[in-house]
Amino acid sequence: MILTDNQFSQTANYTNPTQEIRTLLDPTCVYLFDQNGYHLTKAEQAFLLPNGYNPIERRHEDVLRKDWFVWNSYNGVHINHSDLFERKGFADGALEQLVKYAEYNPMLYKLIKMKPKWGIDISIDYVSKDAVFEVFHYEWDAFEFQDVQEKKKEIENFILKQNWDELADELWRRKDEWYYLDFHDQAKWRTDFLGLSPEKFKNVIWDI
Repeated sequence: MILTDNQFSQTANYTNPTQEIRTLLDPTCVYLFDQNGYHLTKAEQAFLLPNGYNPIERRHEDVLRKDWFVWNSYNGVHINHSDLFERKGFADGALEQLVKYAEYNPMLYKLIKMKPKWGIDISIDYVSKDAVFEVFHYEWDAFEFQDVQEKKKEIENFILKQNWDELADELWRRKDEWYYLDFHDQAKWRTDFLGLSPEKFKNVIWDI
């Protein structure tokens, strides 16, 4: 397993305005607004290029993400997904532009009230003829950059110290303790067993 050199961008907000005025005036430009995740609306996507970002397509969703860990393993223990996520707020010229056009398209207030957010998400699975299960899952969001940086480092240290084949074997031996729990209860069982703080994600992104 390899820890990539990818890091979060500390930049919290888009600051440059967009030229896509027609998008901002379209009432559907914030359709399916993702209140607690990282899916970008059409209006948010309009600010990517003017602010130096390229959209990255993942599962048919446009998100700001980078690979976190990579692992060339396709049997036994392997990475299902491992991502660093970001969602920007708005400031300076970009915020002024949104406020201006919100008079014509009030849906833009959903963006005006957004707080910037960063998140880590990793899932490590096991697959064989005899067993398929999630060995490890950890997802954690924060609105403060330093908080997520500290959690990222903590989880990186934990991951790099593990013998994942041995851990998978031990979890499978103890499957009666967790196998019949639902997804969230399985995640809590694992963090308790591994001595980690609980996961924290799906924080609603709007400010008061």
